[in-house]
Amino acid sequence: MKTLSELSALREQIKQWKLNGLTVAFVPTMGNLHQGHFSLIEKAKSVADKVVASIFVNPMQFGINEDLDNYPRTLEQDQQGLEALDTDLLFTPTPDIIYPKGLDVQTFVEVPGVSQGHCAESRPDHFRGVSTVVCKFFNLVQPDIACFGEKDFQQLQVIRTMVEDLSMPIKIIAVSTKREESGLAKSSRNGYLTPDQKDLAKVLYACLQETQKAITAGVQDYDKLMVSAKKSLSDAGLKPDYFNICDKSTLQLANPQCKSFVILAAAFLGSVRLIDNIQVDIQ
Repeated sequence: MKTLSELSALREQIKQWKLNGLTVAFVPTMGNLHQGHFSLIEKAKSVADKVVASIFVNPMQFGINEDLDNYPRTLEQDQQGLEALDTDLLFTPTPDIIYPKGLDVQTFVEVPGVSQGHCAESRPDHFRGVSTVVCKFFNLVQPDIACFGEKDFQQLQVIRTMVEDLSMPIKIIAVSTKREESGLAKSSRNGYLTPDQKDLAKVLYACLQETQKAITAGVQDYDKLMVSAKKSLSDAGLKPDYFNICDKSTLQLANPQCKSFVILAAAFLGSVRLIDNIQVDIQ
């Protein structure tokens, strides 16, 4: 596996692959890799000739008082994991390389609609940072395919919408959420949880499952379901951020005519903010 940090070296390698008629799949990450990330690499390897991963802790998507400085950086361990999967190239730029003029004057990409509400309520500029850096990486890597996890469902919809609206010739593949045995979605932030907190955190997915069952059974009082789920989270010791039953495509709150749903949830356990979701389709 090659590890590159300079833009010119990355572009030269991509150019050579393209001249040889090879397809490229891309998996952008912020490092501290776990099985969820590795499942994206495995999917990418199954659909393209070459796989590029990136590790970049993107300062543009962190707000004030968020954990940019404390975000876990485990490059050597991450490299070993990627090499074990025969990843072809790892791109590891620094902020100075990605944002040479600084964040204050950086051109940005903003995706209306799906980037509003939910996580954006407490992280108002987060998705601007996500869409901007992913757009820039897409321009650099020029992938035919990019793989994203369904755990960050709002992020996935933001990227899908950006690609569609800007006519990018990239196929976005969604990969299902990887979970602990308890049901807790695998996440880099799980490392901040104590063993007791990690056991308690499973209630988030349990609440999603209970709400999914209710919708499948025909319950249409979505406001009541959302209030009930938030109470269950609070009673279990979590602090709900949001628990929203939405139209899967638009991410707007669902109405009785909706047939395809995503239930989006976020909650704090101590200082750790957990997010998860579950999809529901009814006839």
